[in-house]
Amino acid sequence: MGRRPVRGHRRVPHTADVRIEAWAPDRDGCLAEAVTALVQTFADTAGASADGSTTFDVPPGPDEDLLVAVLDELIFRLETEGTLPLTTAVEPGDAGLRVRWRTVGADAVELVGAVPKAVSLHELRFGPTDEGWRALVTVDV
Repeated sequence: MGRRPVRGHRRVPHTADVRIEAWAPDRDGCLAEAVTALVQTFADTAGASADGSTTFDVPPGPDEDLLVAVLDELIFRLETEGTLPLTTAVEPGDAGLRVRWRTVGADAVELVGAVPKAVSLHELRFGPTDEGWRALVTVDV
C-alpha cells in the first residue's frame, strides 16, 4: 500500500451524513485541508475565481474546538452571506488562530451535494499522529 500524500483530504463513506478526513504535516495545514474537504462535498469549485476575501479570528482552545469553530464559520457564512472559501490560510493569531479565506459566491459554483447544516461532535478526531496531523469529522446535512 502506498504512503499517503503529505497533505490532502478525502470523503469517507458514511450512512446518512458527510464524513471527511484531512491530513497535513501541521495543525494549521490540516485545518485548511478540512475546509477544502468540506466545500468539495457539496460544491464544484473547478474554474471558479475568488471575488472576495475575509479574515476572522478563532479564540484559543482545545484543538478539536478550533476545528469545529472554523468549519462552523464556513457553514454560517454560507447560510448568511452565500459565500464559500476557495482557498484557506490558517496561522497563529494574537490569541488563537487567524483564518484567511479567498471567497466566491455560492451562486457562482455548481452545488453537487447536500449543503452542510452543522458539525457533529460525535466521533470527532483532530490531533497529531506519527505522520503529522489528522482530522476526522462528520457533518450533518
